[in-house]
Amino acid sequence: MTLSEGTLLGPYRILAPLGAGGMGEVYRASDTRLDRTVAIKVLPEHLSKSEEWRARFEREAKVISRLNHPNICTLHDVGREGDIHYLVMEHIEGETLAARLTRDALGLEKVLEYGIQIAQGLDKAHRAGIVHRDLKPGNVMLTKTGVKLLDFGLAKEVAASASSLSGTSDPDAPTAQRALTTERTIVGTLHYMAPEQVTGGPVDHRADVWALGAVLYEMATGNRAFEGSTGTGVMASILEKEPPPGNMPEGLDAVMRSCLTKDADERFQSVHDVKLQLQWLSTRPSLPAET
Repeated sequence: MTLSEGTLLGPYRILAPLGAGGMGEVYRASDTRLDRTVAIKVLPEHLSKSEEWRARFEREAKVISRLNHPNICTLHDVGREGDIHYLVMEHIEGETLAARLTRDALGLEKVLEYGIQIAQGLDKAHRAGIVHRDLKPGNVMLTKTGVKLLDFGLAKEVAASASSLSGTSDPDAPTAQRALTTERTIVGTLHYMAPEQVTGGPVDHRADVWALGAVLYEMATGNRAFEGSTGTGVMASILEKEPPPGNMPEGLDAVMRSCLTKDADERFQSVHDVKLQLQWLSTRPSLPAET
């Protein structure tokens, strides 16, 4: 289903397509009531017929509505026009981190700046009992005012403890469209999955800590932390290998590798702690890169 220019969804007039993913097609639209530009995420026609996918789409709306933070894309509205289910979000001018990384790696200052802001957005979600589960460069938008986290379509809710961050299993989590096995539930994007996601085990906020480490590595080096010629090869790399050495300061390398520890109990236990380490590094004189 592709919506043509001028199509009305309630008070929203479609202007142009912005992109598409596994869980939705996104359009630039005009809010005719408030005279502003918005982004409309539409559940694809073939998925709107599925009760499971409609429930997941509605869950995304509920999740985003609970997260009011400068580093998270804001939800304005949710609606239905006939058989079309849609979310109305703020329209963000900028480019994704994935698009930026097609040119080259980022300098240390930007790695720390973006890393801190990504951690701040994730920390807000975790304190609300929400795990993103699909953090990747394609879900990070770079704007003039800072980073915005996108696409909570695979997010899950966990019980937030006083520290906001106790681990909780999710045996009933729905299978993602790109599931790699039918034995256990796997959701996310393979290159950024924590080992516990790859094996279909219980997933909590520490999977987002892992993904943040993978994003930090990619920002600093321009390469993915874990590669393989096949999906099975990527999984083996995640489970058995360490990221190749990168040309980055020792302090940043240490933070990144702590995030990417295979055993979730041995990683940083919160993105808040990762943020504090990145903030500390940002105040230090430049350290020599590893040799």
